[in-house]
Amino acid sequence: MRVELLGSELDTLTMETTVMRVDRIIQARKPVQHVVINANKINLMKKDERLRAIVNSSALINADGASILLAAKILKLQVPERVAGIDLMEEVLKLADKQRYRVFFFGATDEVVHKVVTQSLKKYPNMSLAGYRNGYFEDVTSEKIANEIRESKADIVFVAFSSPRKEFWIHDQLDRMDVPFVMGVGGSFDVIAGKTKRAPLWMQKVGLEWFYRFIQEPVRMFERYIKGNLIFLGHILQAKKESRNKKCES
Repeated sequence: MRVELLGSELDTLTMETTVMRVDRIIQARKPVQHVVINANKINLMKKDERLRAIVNSSALINADGASILLAAKILKLQVPERVAGIDLMEEVLKLADKQRYRVFFFGATDEVVHKVVTQSLKKYPNMSLAGYRNGYFEDVTSEKIANEIRESKADIVFVAFSSPRKEFWIHDQLDRMDVPFVMGVGGSFDVIAGKTKRAPLWMQKVGLEWFYRFIQEPVRMFERYIKGNLIFLGHILQAKKESRNKKCES
């Protein structure tokens, strides 16, 4: 089932049902762009019509942040659980190991992506490596990179650079890559490689993963996590007000 939340489409799936959907997508062989939404993504979508159109046209959209679950609860929408991008990436790697799917890793620095590949192959030895490359390139080489990915015959591509760049790039190159499942994973490569630390499990469970990230880099992350969360809260309150007004009019 799909619902609309703060201007974004959202699939109300659990982790288990998401992975089942991913497997069906890969077997269908039709290129699909996967996206996740969180507070920052919603804020970006409110300001960027093209990003909003790309997200809402995606075949699979998951709730990445605890902020999305909070918004759904306030707006009385049934969203069963958080499907964090990094956790889904891990589950998709397990799927690749089980089904012997071919995986291409794209993004971060040479050192980081190499560590991610090495660790993934060690953990999931039945996974087939289609290829990998760093995320530093000139825009004019995008088509060349997409053609290289196509030639790799990958079943899955993980794209690890920031929003909205990754959404735009995947959307523009999706047909050229001709890969069934393409997933933007943001900073997940840095976490897997040990460059960035993820919050302890208890903080993840109570919705404070964002705060752990903030205290690691308070200056750089102030705009996104403090100012951004306040803006996101404003979007929720505005949507709640509009919902009440509609009920009064009907």
